[in-house]
Amino acid sequence: MTILKIDSSITGESSVSRQLTAAIVDQLLAQDPTAQVIARDLVASPLSHLTLGGSGDADVLDEFLAADTVVIGAPMYNFTVPSQLKAWIDRLVIAGKTFRYTESGPVGLLADKRVIIAIARGSLYAEGAPASALEHAQTYLSGLFSFLGLRPEFVVVDGVGISPEFREAGIAGGLAEVERLAA
Repeated sequence: MTILKIDSSITGESSVSRQLTAAIVDQLLAQDPTAQVIARDLVASPLSHLTLGGSGDADVLDEFLAADTVVIGAPMYNFTVPSQLKAWIDRLVIAGKTFRYTESGPVGLLADKRVIIAIARGSLYAEGAPASALEHAQTYLSGLFSFLGLRPEFVVVDGVGISPEFREAGIAGGLAEVERLAA
């Protein structure tokens, strides 16, 4: 098995999404110690944004297509995913490779891959919360990967910016969810 781990948080060691992606990969390796892990840190090695001249970085798509499981750390910045994660995503959504157009609409071509996304949000954005209408990270990623034919799984930690107590409780809940995913 090949695991592709994508991190996109700018907060380094204090990043909740990075803690979660590490825990997810650890759980996957406990299940299959022979798995190969490929790590891509989009902050340490950022991708350029798309231009008219071409997408470049063909290895990004190859890396994604070759992975059996993809683990993505997606902190929510300004109500959506970080721009460095969006630059990576822009290399994946390629007509004829990851989806195709048909007369009845687009069809995803990637039903054979597991995608686990760890989202950390500073406030409360879950359904029913006052700010839920501003949540555009999980909804975007869910729609995007569904478009490619995949069913992403989510580990979501809310309220990490509210207080140290909220942060600790959120991380503990997120790590419990990681264990549940691995079961």
